[in-house]
Amino acid sequence: MPLRPLVLLSLFSLLVACSSDTPKPAAPAPSSQQTVKKAQEATDLGPLPAYQRELSGTLDGVPAGAEVELALLVIDERGRPQRLLANSNLIGTGKILPFRLRFNPEAFPAGARVELRGRASQSGQLILHLPARRVEQATTQALGQLQFVKAP
Repeated sequence: MPLRPLVLLSLFSLLVACSSDTPKPAAPAPSSQQTVKKAQEATDLGPLPAYQRELSGTLDGVPAGAEVELALLVIDERGRPQRLLANSNLIGTGKILPFRLRFNPEAFPAGARVELRGRASQSGQLILHLPARRVEQATTQALGQLQFVKAP
């Protein structure tokens, strides 16, 4: 086999490989203003529709930048979650964090145990949890100030 076509093919392949797009730089980390804005958007849900109810209150002890997850869950007799009724994700601001968790009262099971549970994580690691809070009725309720505690 002649050497000339092989050299030309190699040079052409090298030129194609070198002409590829340069990698894009990583996105910058969100600033504290963006974090506060996200937290405000999560609580500014607008007026409560007639077909929904909500749990509201404040969360204490959440550090700035922590990801907070709240969930309204149906719990079985062994204490295991069986069904999700509502959930909300917030970003900690280092101050008292207001929350509003909306749910459909028709999905609220009569006679079943329903609890509000929460957890906070930072950099993907669980750092805090909210002790389970039982919700007896499918009505709009103000739960007041809820305190997060260190995760085991």
